Amino acid sequence: MEYAKLGKSDLQVSQIGFGCMSLRGDEKENQSLIAKALELGINYFDTADVYEDGQNETKLGNLLKSNRKNVILASKVGNQKQPDGSTTWNASKAYIIASIEASLQRLQTDYLDLYQLHGGTMEDHIDETIEAFELLKQQGKIRYYGISSIRPNVIREYVSKSNLVSVMMQYSLLDRRPEETCFDLLEKNQINVVTRGSVAQGLLVDKPAKPYLGYDEKQVLKAAQAIKQVSVEGRTEAQAAIQFALVPKVVASA
Repeated sequence: MEYAKLGKSDLQVSQIGFGCMSLRGDEKENQSLIAKALELGINYFDTADVYEDGQNETKLGNLLKSNRKNVILASKVGNQKQPDGSTTWNASKAYIIASIEASLQRLQTDYLDLYQLHGGTMEDHIDETIEAFELLKQQGKIRYYGISSIRPNVIREYVSKSNLVSVMMQYSLLDRRPEETCFDLLEKNQINVVTRGSVAQGLLVDKPAKPYLGYDEKQVLKAAQAIKQVSVEGRTEAQAAIQFALVPKVVASA
């Protein structure tokens, strides 16, 4: 496993991260998945408070509590569950500060290595949101913060106003828009990208082509065929897709 420095932080993240939405209901299966990830050198685990209404954080906390000092733990905030089951966007300072306490309790830790805003709009009170993250840093409850966003205008605002170290975004052979909208800006400001969707929910690997993120079936099929062509003996299509996402210097982990 190779590792990369995340922005201006001292975090060295594995170039392959573990997206914890993939955790299942079966505890033994989850234990096996995490054990294998650690064995392979993966140290970066990403979850969110909204996944399974917080249960994903609880699962991850149970699975990693004996390895806490050896891993980089990341979570996200901003999607507030309502009593009727719906989700509303809340990037207020008060909500972020309250949410970290619940996340820390579920994850069985007293700090997060990386806390990410799980979205973001231009209508947010961005200065207030940044104040929340900076306060949590001062209090030692988070080490660094970032944002998960696909909106270039929102990303630009946070780059210009905050000390974020990372941006999580969609990036794959199919969806290369960030190359034009964000990569140069982020690299110039020493902010790294953590990709998601590198295999496009399996569409670049083994699933039948269908429309995805505004791309039609033909575009999806073309990208999947390109991945297949560069897959050689000893390298799977999934590995080829992930390796593509890791090519830009600005990408730290996929």
